Amino acid sequence: MGFFDWYVSCIKDHYVDFEGRARRQEYWMFTLVNILAAIVVGVIGVIIHLRMLGSLYSLAVLLPGIAVTVRRLHDTDRSGWWILISLIPLIGAIWLLVLMVLEGTQGSNQYGPDPKQAG
Repeated sequence: MGFFDWYVSCIKDHYVDFEGRARRQEYWMFTLVNILAAIVVGVIGVIIHLRMLGSLYSLAVLLPGIAVTVRRLHDTDRSGWWILISLIPLIGAIWLLVLMVLEGTQGSNQYGPDPKQAG
């Protein structure tokens, strides 16, 4: 898959899919493209004097972002509820970042087959 294909896959194929597993590559490519797109949309919003455009984009990608994060946690054999650890100031966000960087469990786990072996 190409750089932008991971992002499109999360938006198109897995919009609110909270089941299964997501590889590190899927999560980080989605995150990278999402950040770049948010910057571009924000700049365009400022140029055309429609600052709300960035907020609308963020709202549109909120559910796919949560879904890919939950699937990434599933890949590390953790419940999607671990996403709530980010509510702990500073430490929670750092711990969630560590969880996103960890390699997923090899082979099948309780959330499904290994996405590396499936793809």
